[in-house]
Amino acid sequence: MEGDTAVACFYFDFAARTEQSPVNMLGSLLRQHVSGLEGIPEAVVQSFRNQKKVIGGRGLQVSGILKMFQTITATKRTFICVDALDECVPENRVLILESLGQIARESLDTRILLTGRSHVRSEVERKLGGAADFLLIVPTGDGIIGYLREKLKNDTTPEIMNSALEENIMESVSQIGSETYV
Repeated sequence: MEGDTAVACFYFDFAARTEQSPVNMLGSLLRQHVSGLEGIPEAVVQSFRNQKKVIGGRGLQVSGILKMFQTITATKRTFICVDALDECVPENRVLILESLGQIARESLDTRILLTGRSHVRSEVERKLGGAADFLLIVPTGDGIIGYLREKLKNDTTPEIMNSALEENIMESVSQIGSETYV
């Protein structure tokens, strides 16, 4: 964080889908914001203490995290980046988008950047309404081929690949193309 600006990022990893719940994701973003503050606002400290007093000392819930976000984002211009939204479990994605929409509506100096493949666009439109703009990014064939060649150079099992198979893969992949919205 720099001065009156805060930035927090979260990456949805397909391999960790079950661990990346809405509470974990929003909690991670909140921790990033809080760690950059000189002092933690008393309202945030009190919310956290109140949750620990609940029977069983349960951790924070989405509603509590959103209240804390309101407190913190009220004083700083805030940027939230969420990468690979399409890798999020669909059931969790609904609550995450609703939560991000609430943050954006209640914190007018907050900007949210989401990346994901095109199949999540309709969900983003439904949950964020007019608060979202879309930009289509289409990788170039040369970019895809360059990326694959670099990956193959660092392959830990190079004996499996022969030149004919490699060229067949390169040819097939360059014809597929992929769309990503941000």
